[in-house]
Amino acid sequence: MPQVFSHTTVLLEEAVTSLVTDPSGFYVDGTFGRGGHSERILRELDAQGRLMAIDKDPEAIAHARERFADEPRFSICHGSFSELDRFVADAGMTGKVSGILLDLGVSSPQLDDPERGFSFLNDGPLDMRMDTSSGESAAEWINRAPEEEIADVIYHYGEERFSRRMAKAIVAAREEEPITTTARLSKIIAEANPRWEKGKNPATRAFQGIRIHVNRELEDIEQVLEKSLEALAIGGHLVVISFHSLEDRLVKRFIRKYVKGDEHLPPGIPVTDDMLNQRLNSGGKAIKASKAEVDANPRSRSAVMRVAVKKA
Repeated sequence: MPQVFSHTTVLLEEAVTSLVTDPSGFYVDGTFGRGGHSERILRELDAQGRLMAIDKDPEAIAHARERFADEPRFSICHGSFSELDRFVADAGMTGKVSGILLDLGVSSPQLDDPERGFSFLNDGPLDMRMDTSSGESAAEWINRAPEEEIADVIYHYGEERFSRRMAKAIVAAREEEPITTTARLSKIIAEANPRWEKGKNPATRAFQGIRIHVNRELEDIEQVLEKSLEALAIGGHLVVISFHSLEDRLVKRFIRKYVKGDEHLPPGIPVTDDMLNQRLNSGGKAIKASKAEVDANPRSRSAVMRVAVKKA
């Protein structure tokens, strides 16, 4: 029997309270995971309400179809949330979505299952793909990418200052034998890291950077944020939970851009609000997990939730 890996949903009540404003509305859960947010959203909807979920992971899709097999208000789409426009258009709901929820990052089942290759804590095949049915695995990339590209990925996406040393060690090691497991990659990176931080595995940042690159995570976030503007109805809510500073920075900049509107208008022209392309209102300050939630689920400690409301 396959092992079952659990997932504790982060900022559950806060996210759903901010998201659902119309019980009869059409909502999108852009990152189904194991369905914690979806289940809670459905509890807030009436018989006319609808929820469409999206996920890259075939295991998440299978779980959704089994868990909500008898729920007529629910549908699931296999793919990236960067395809939001297509999924919403297929449902005939472009410009009519009441709320979009994005819970970014990796789910606990993905991290905890050694066979998925996300974690250095347990040895497994070096995969790291959220969608195991397509794309290049971490092993395929790490064994063919130029040294400079590997260093850039680890530096920019992992924010790892020793990225050059790590990339050099990776290239040297793969010349002896292809790198195919998480344990071997972790060992190579750890040995190339001259300054281990107390309480943090020396491979943490490098693994994060490789994972973000393999899954095109930041590119997908940029795309879904822009596409959410056309998908949402006026007054519709966008709720985004980030777990990393790079993710949160993209979300924060996106919201600020459309709350403020156009900055570069010809000088000397009287400007009214409708000329500024102010398409969002801020939903208030960023929300973080409470101490009680962090104590119960340490993975929630880095979570940051931001909310915006479509204005035009």
